[in-house]
Amino acid sequence: MAKNFLCAVFALVVSSIALAGPTHIGLVTDIGGIDDKSFNQGTWEGIKRYGMENKLKEGKDVKYLQSSAEADYVPNLTTFADEKLDLIVAPGFLFNNAMAEVATQFPQQKFLIIDSVVKDKAGKLVANVANAVFAEHEGSFLVGVAAGLKAKADKRAMVGFVGGMQFPLIEKFQAGFEQGVKAVFPECKVVVDYAGSFADPGKGQALAAKQYGAGADVVFTAAGNTGNGVIKEAKERTQKGDARWAIGVDKDQFNDGLYAPGKSAVLTSMMKRADVAAQEVAGMTANGKFPGGQVLTFSLKNKGVGIPASNPNLSPDILKKVAGFEGQIAAGKLTVSEIPKK
Repeated sequence: MAKNFLCAVFALVVSSIALAGPTHIGLVTDIGGIDDKSFNQGTWEGIKRYGMENKLKEGKDVKYLQSSAEADYVPNLTTFADEKLDLIVAPGFLFNNAMAEVATQFPQQKFLIIDSVVKDKAGKLVANVANAVFAEHEGSFLVGVAAGLKAKADKRAMVGFVGGMQFPLIEKFQAGFEQGVKAVFPECKVVVDYAGSFADPGKGQALAAKQYGAGADVVFTAAGNTGNGVIKEAKERTQKGDARWAIGVDKDQFNDGLYAPGKSAVLTSMMKRADVAAQEVAGMTANGKFPGGQVLTFSLKNKGVGIPASNPNLSPDILKKVAGFEGQIAAGKLTVSEIPKK
Protein backbone atom coordinates (compact mmCIF):
# COMPACT_ATOMS: atom_id res chain seq x y z
CA MET A 1 0.00 0.00 0.00
CA ALA A 2 2.79 2.42 1.03
CA LYS A 3 4.74 1.43 -2.08
CA ASN A 4 1.75 2.16 -4.30
CA PHE A 5 1.22 5.50 -2.57
CA LEU A 6 4.86 6.51 -3.11
CA CYS A 7 4.65 5.48 -6.77
CA ALA A 8 1.53 7.59 -7.19
CA VAL A 9 3.22 10.61 -5.57
CA PHE A 10 6.31 10.15 -7.77
CA ALA A 11 4.15 9.95 -10.87
CA LEU A 12 2.33 13.13 -9.87
CA VAL A 13 5.61 15.00 -9.33
CA VAL A 14 6.98 13.86 -12.70
CA SER A 15 3.72 14.86 -14.36
CA SER A 16 3.84 18.29 -12.73
CA ILE A 17 7.42 18.82 -13.91
CA ALA A 18 6.51 17.77 -17.43
CA LEU A 19 3.66 20.27 -17.52
CA ALA A 20 5.68 23.16 -16.06
CA GLY A 21 6.54 26.16 -18.14
CA PRO A 22 5.24 27.59 -21.43
CA THR A 23 3.73 24.98 -23.70
CA HIS A 24 2.07 27.47 -26.04
CA ILE A 25 4.01 30.40 -27.51
CA GLY A 26 2.81 32.70 -30.27
CA LEU A 27 4.69 35.16 -32.48
CA VAL A 28 2.94 38.01 -34.26
CA THR A 29 5.11 39.30 -37.13
CA ASP A 30 5.28 42.84 -38.36
CA ILE A 31 4.59 43.63 -42.01
CA GLY A 32 7.96 42.22 -43.10
CA GLY A 33 6.66 38.65 -42.74
CA ILE A 34 8.02 35.49 -41.14
CA ASP A 35 10.71 34.98 -43.81
CA ASP A 36 12.03 38.55 -43.98
CA LYS A 37 15.59 37.23 -43.57
CA SER A 38 15.80 39.69 -40.72
CA PHE A 39 14.11 40.40 -37.39
CA ASN A 40 10.87 38.44 -37.71
CA GLN A 41 12.73 35.40 -38.96
CA GLY A 42 15.39 35.66 -36.27
CA THR A 43 12.80 35.91 -33.51
CA TRP A 44 10.92 32.92 -34.91
CA GLU A 45 14.13 30.88 -35.01
CA GLY A 46 14.61 31.48 -31.27
CA ILE A 47 11.03 30.44 -30.53
CA LYS A 48 11.39 27.33 -32.70
CA ARG A 49 14.65 26.40 -30.98
CA TYR A 50 12.99 26.72 -27.59
CA GLY A 51 10.16 24.55 -28.89
CA MET A 52 12.48 21.86 -30.20
CA GLU A 53 14.49 21.74 -26.98
CA ASN A 54 11.28 21.34 -25.00
CA LYS A 55 9.57 18.94 -27.43
CA LEU A 56 6.82 21.37 -28.37
CA LYS A 57 4.93 20.90 -31.61
CA GLU A 58 5.33 23.58 -34.27
CA GLY A 59 2.00 24.89 -35.52
CA LYS A 60 0.26 23.90 -32.32
CA ASP A 61 2.44 24.67 -29.30
CA VAL A 62 4.63 27.24 -31.03
CA LYS A 63 3.04 29.17 -33.87
CA TYR A 64 2.84 32.54 -35.59
CA LEU A 65 0.42 34.97 -37.19
CA GLN A 66 1.61 37.19 -40.02
CA SER A 67 0.57 40.83 -40.30
CA SER A 68 0.04 42.30 -43.75
CA ALA A 69 -0.64 45.80 -42.38
CA GLU A 70 -0.26 47.65 -39.08
CA ALA A 71 -4.02 47.38 -38.68
CA ASP A 72 -3.49 43.63 -38.14
CA TYR A 73 -1.38 44.08 -34.99
CA VAL A 74 -4.18 44.47 -32.44
CA PRO A 75 -6.40 41.71 -33.95
CA ASN A 76 -3.48 39.26 -34.16
CA LEU A 77 -2.30 39.93 -30.61
CA THR A 78 -5.90 39.64 -29.43
CA THR A 79 -6.35 36.32 -31.22
CA PHE A 80 -3.45 34.79 -29.32
CA ALA A 81 -4.56 36.43 -26.06
CA ASP A 82 -8.01 34.91 -26.49
CA GLU A 83 -6.30 31.54 -26.85
CA LYS A 84 -4.55 32.20 -23.51
CA LEU A 85 -1.10 31.31 -24.80
CA ASP A 86 1.65 31.15 -22.20
CA LEU A 87 3.73 33.81 -23.95
CA ILE A 88 2.97 36.13 -26.86
CA VAL A 89 5.94 37.66 -28.69
CA ALA A 90 6.10 40.58 -31.11
CA PRO A 91 9.22 42.14 -32.70
CA GLY A 92 9.69 45.85 -33.21
CA PHE A 93 8.68 49.33 -32.11
CA LEU A 94 5.72 49.30 -34.50
CA PHE A 95 3.95 47.08 -31.95
CA ASN A 96 4.26 49.58 -29.08
CA ASN A 97 0.74 51.02 -29.18
CA ALA A 98 -0.93 47.76 -30.15
CA MET A 99 0.77 45.79 -27.38
CA ALA A 100 0.07 48.45 -24.76
CA GLU A 101 -3.61 48.31 -25.73
CA VAL A 102 -3.93 44.52 -25.76
CA ALA A 103 -1.79 44.02 -22.62
CA THR A 104 -4.15 46.35 -20.75
CA GLN A 105 -7.16 44.37 -21.94
CA PHE A 106 -5.55 41.06 -20.91
CA PRO A 107 -3.68 41.80 -17.64
CA GLN A 108 -3.12 38.09 -16.88
CA GLN A 109 -1.49 37.44 -20.27
CA LYS A 110 2.31 37.50 -20.59
CA PHE A 111 3.79 39.44 -23.51
CA LEU A 112 7.31 39.99 -24.83
CA ILE A 113 8.21 42.85 -27.12
CA ILE A 114 11.58 42.60 -28.81
CA ASP A 115 13.59 45.65 -29.79
CA SER A 116 11.38 48.16 -28.02
CA VAL A 117 9.89 49.24 -24.68
CA VAL A 118 6.14 49.37 -24.01
CA LYS A 119 4.79 52.00 -21.62
CA ASP A 120 1.28 52.91 -20.55
CA LYS A 121 -0.37 56.32 -20.96
CA ALA A 122 1.28 57.47 -17.75
CA GLY A 123 4.71 56.63 -19.13
CA LYS A 124 5.23 53.62 -16.87
CA LEU A 125 6.40 50.14 -17.88
CA VAL A 126 3.50 47.72 -18.34
CA ALA A 127 3.53 45.01 -15.67
CA ASN A 128 2.68 42.09 -17.97
CA VAL A 129 5.08 43.03 -20.78
CA ALA A 130 8.76 42.05 -20.86
CA ASN A 131 10.94 44.36 -22.96
CA ALA A 132 14.08 43.15 -24.76
CA VAL A 133 16.34 45.82 -26.25
CA PHE A 134 19.78 45.75 -27.85
CA ALA A 135 22.96 47.81 -27.88
CA GLU A 136 22.78 48.22 -31.67
CA HIS A 137 25.40 50.97 -31.61
CA GLU A 138 27.98 48.59 -30.12
CA GLY A 139 27.52 45.88 -32.76
CA SER A 140 27.36 48.51 -35.50
CA PHE A 141 30.71 49.89 -34.35
CA LEU A 142 32.26 46.50 -35.10
CA VAL A 143 30.89 46.29 -38.65
CA GLY A 144 31.98 49.90 -39.11
CA VAL A 145 35.53 48.82 -38.28
CA ALA A 146 35.23 45.98 -40.81
CA ALA A 147 33.82 48.33 -43.47
CA GLY A 148 36.49 50.97 -42.93
CA LEU A 149 39.34 48.48 -43.10
CA LYS A 150 37.88 46.77 -46.18
CA ALA A 151 37.39 50.09 -47.98
CA LYS A 152 40.98 51.05 -47.18
CA ALA A 153 42.20 47.70 -48.52
CA ASP A 154 40.12 48.19 -51.68
CA LYS A 155 41.56 51.71 -52.08
CA ARG A 156 38.20 53.41 -51.80
CA ALA A 157 37.48 56.19 -49.32
CA MET A 158 33.69 55.97 -49.07
CA VAL A 159 31.19 53.66 -47.40
CA GLY A 160 27.42 53.97 -47.03
CA PHE A 161 24.54 53.44 -44.64
CA VAL A 162 20.94 52.76 -45.65
CA GLY A 163 18.37 52.95 -42.86
CA GLY A 164 14.71 51.99 -42.95
CA MET A 165 12.92 54.83 -41.17
CA GLN A 166 14.78 57.65 -39.43
CA PHE A 167 14.19 57.66 -35.69
CA PRO A 168 16.46 57.13 -32.64
CA LEU A 169 16.52 53.32 -32.78
CA ILE A 170 17.82 53.17 -36.36
CA GLU A 171 20.07 56.16 -35.77
CA LYS A 172 21.87 54.01 -33.18
CA PHE A 173 22.99 51.74 -36.05
CA GLN A 174 24.15 54.75 -38.04
CA ALA A 175 25.98 56.26 -35.05
CA GLY A 176 27.89 53.10 -34.16
CA PHE A 177 28.76 52.38 -37.79
CA GLU A 178 30.15 55.87 -38.39
CA GLN A 179 32.26 55.72 -35.23
CA GLY A 180 33.65 52.30 -36.16
CA VAL A 181 34.61 53.48 -39.65
CA LYS A 182 36.30 56.62 -38.34
CA ALA A 183 38.20 54.67 -35.67
CA VAL A 184 40.23 52.88 -38.33
CA PHE A 185 39.89 55.14 -41.39
CA PRO A 186 39.37 58.78 -40.32
CA GLU A 187 39.50 60.08 -43.90
CA CYS A 188 36.70 57.79 -45.07
CA LYS A 189 33.42 59.46 -46.03
CA VAL A 190 30.18 57.89 -44.77
CA VAL A 191 27.11 58.64 -46.91
CA VAL A 192 23.69 58.13 -45.31
CA ASP A 193 20.21 57.61 -46.76
CA TYR A 194 16.89 56.59 -45.24
CA ALA A 195 14.31 54.69 -47.28
CA GLY A 196 11.27 55.65 -45.22
CA SER A 197 10.19 52.00 -45.13
CA PHE A 198 11.21 48.60 -43.80
CA ALA A 199 9.33 46.72 -46.53
CA ASP A 200 10.53 48.22 -49.83
CA PRO A 201 13.48 46.27 -51.30
CA GLY A 202 13.14 48.23 -54.54
CA LYS A 203 13.83 51.48 -52.71
CA GLY A 204 16.70 49.83 -50.88
CA GLN A 205 18.27 48.75 -54.15
CA ALA A 206 17.86 52.22 -55.65
CA LEU A 207 19.57 53.89 -52.69
CA ALA A 208 22.40 51.33 -52.76
CA ALA A 209 22.85 51.94 -56.50
CA LYS A 210 23.15 55.67 -55.78
CA GLN A 211 25.75 55.13 -53.06
CA TYR A 212 27.80 52.59 -54.99
CA GLY A 213 27.61 54.88 -58.03
CA ALA A 214 29.04 57.71 -55.92
CA GLY A 215 32.00 55.52 -54.94
CA ALA A 216 30.93 53.59 -51.83
CA ASP A 217 32.81 50.33 -51.39
CA VAL A 218 30.61 48.92 -48.61
CA VAL A 219 27.00 49.69 -47.67
CA PHE A 220 25.57 48.76 -44.26
CA THR A 221 21.81 48.37 -44.18
CA ALA A 222 19.54 48.55 -41.14
CA ALA A 223 16.23 48.45 -42.97
CA GLY A 224 14.55 45.06 -42.59
CA ASN A 225 13.19 43.75 -45.90
CA THR A 226 14.18 47.02 -47.59
CA GLY A 227 17.78 46.04 -46.93
CA ASN A 228 17.45 42.95 -49.08
CA GLY A 229 17.48 45.34 -52.04
CA VAL A 230 20.86 46.66 -50.90
CA ILE A 231 22.24 43.13 -50.90
CA LYS A 232 20.71 42.49 -54.34
CA GLU A 233 22.44 45.54 -55.77
CA ALA A 234 25.81 44.47 -54.31
CA LYS A 235 25.37 40.99 -55.81
CA GLU A 236 24.43 42.28 -59.25
CA ARG A 237 27.34 44.72 -59.43
CA THR A 238 29.80 42.09 -58.24
CA GLN A 239 28.53 39.60 -60.81
CA LYS A 240 29.20 42.20 -63.51
CA GLY A 241 32.80 42.61 -62.33
CA ASP A 242 32.35 45.73 -60.19
CA ALA A 243 32.97 44.18 -56.76
CA ARG A 244 31.00 45.90 -54.00
CA TRP A 245 29.99 44.82 -50.53
CA ALA A 246 26.88 44.90 -48.36
CA ILE A 247 26.69 44.41 -44.60
CA GLY A 248 23.62 42.54 -43.38
CA VAL A 249 21.64 43.15 -40.22
CA ASP A 250 19.82 41.34 -37.41
CA LYS A 251 20.94 37.87 -38.55
CA ASP A 252 23.82 36.38 -40.55
CA GLN A 253 22.92 37.30 -44.14
CA PHE A 254 25.96 35.74 -45.84
CA ASN A 255 23.80 33.25 -47.73
CA ASP A 256 21.49 36.02 -48.93
CA GLY A 257 24.44 37.54 -50.75
CA LEU A 258 25.52 34.38 -52.59
CA TYR A 259 26.12 34.94 -56.30
CA ALA A 260 28.25 31.83 -56.92
CA PRO A 261 29.03 28.70 -54.87
CA GLY A 262 30.72 29.89 -51.68
CA LYS A 263 30.95 33.49 -52.89
CA SER A 264 28.84 36.19 -51.27
CA ALA A 265 28.57 39.96 -51.63
CA VAL A 266 27.80 40.22 -47.89
CA LEU A 267 30.98 41.29 -46.11
CA THR A 268 29.65 40.50 -42.63
CA SER A 269 26.47 41.14 -40.63
CA MET A 270 25.54 43.06 -37.49
CA MET A 271 23.61 40.42 -35.61
CA LYS A 272 20.96 41.40 -33.10
CA ARG A 273 20.25 38.16 -31.36
CA ALA A 274 16.48 38.37 -31.38
CA ASP A 275 16.56 34.58 -31.28
CA VAL A 276 18.52 34.66 -28.02
CA ALA A 277 16.14 37.22 -26.50
CA ALA A 278 13.04 35.22 -27.43
CA GLN A 279 14.51 31.92 -26.25
CA GLU A 280 15.83 33.38 -22.98
CA VAL A 281 12.55 35.04 -22.00
CA ALA A 282 10.64 31.85 -22.87
CA GLY A 283 12.95 29.97 -20.52
CA MET A 284 12.58 32.58 -17.77
CA THR A 285 8.81 32.33 -18.10
CA ALA A 286 9.00 28.55 -17.93
CA ASN A 287 10.92 28.83 -14.67
CA GLY A 288 8.39 31.18 -13.11
CA LYS A 289 10.67 34.20 -13.61
CA PHE A 290 8.81 36.08 -16.34
CA PRO A 291 10.45 39.56 -16.39
CA GLY A 292 7.22 41.54 -16.71
CA GLY A 293 7.64 45.29 -16.39
CA GLN A 294 11.40 44.97 -16.89
CA VAL A 295 13.82 46.03 -19.63
CA LEU A 296 16.44 43.44 -20.59
CA THR A 297 19.43 44.75 -22.54
CA PHE A 298 21.38 42.49 -24.91
CA SER A 299 24.83 43.95 -25.63
CA LEU A 300 28.37 42.95 -26.62
CA LYS A 301 29.01 42.03 -23.00
CA ASN A 302 26.32 39.32 -22.95
CA LYS A 303 26.69 38.40 -26.64
CA GLY A 304 23.34 39.95 -27.54
CA VAL A 305 24.87 41.75 -30.54
CA GLY A 306 27.95 41.15 -32.66
CA ILE A 307 29.18 39.66 -35.91
CA PRO A 308 28.77 36.02 -37.03
CA ALA A 309 31.14 33.34 -35.81
CA SER A 310 32.17 32.73 -39.42
CA ASN A 311 33.07 35.64 -41.72
CA PRO A 312 34.61 34.22 -44.93
CA ASN A 313 34.99 37.66 -46.52
CA LEU A 314 36.95 39.21 -43.66
CA SER A 315 40.72 38.73 -43.56
CA PRO A 316 42.40 37.44 -40.38
CA ASP A 317 43.89 40.89 -39.87
CA ILE A 318 40.49 42.61 -40.00
CA LEU A 319 38.95 39.99 -37.70
CA LYS A 320 41.76 40.51 -35.20
CA LYS A 321 41.18 44.26 -35.12
CA VAL A 322 37.40 43.81 -34.82
CA ALA A 323 37.93 41.42 -31.91
CA GLY A 324 40.20 43.94 -30.22
CA PHE A 325 37.54 46.65 -30.33
CA GLU A 326 34.90 44.16 -29.21
CA GLY A 327 36.94 43.37 -26.11
CA GLN A 328 37.41 47.05 -25.27
CA ILE A 329 33.68 47.81 -25.60
CA ALA A 330 32.59 44.71 -23.65
CA ALA A 331 35.02 45.60 -20.85
CA GLY A 332 33.74 49.18 -20.66
CA LYS A 333 37.05 50.63 -21.81
CA LEU A 334 35.49 52.14 -24.94
CA THR A 335 32.10 53.82 -24.98
CA VAL A 336 30.13 54.06 -28.22
CA SER A 337 27.70 56.95 -28.64
CA GLU A 338 24.08 56.18 -29.61
CA ILE A 339 23.64 59.48 -31.41
CA PRO A 340 25.04 60.29 -34.88
CA LYS A 341 27.24 63.34 -35.22
CA LYS A 342 25.46 66.20 -36.96
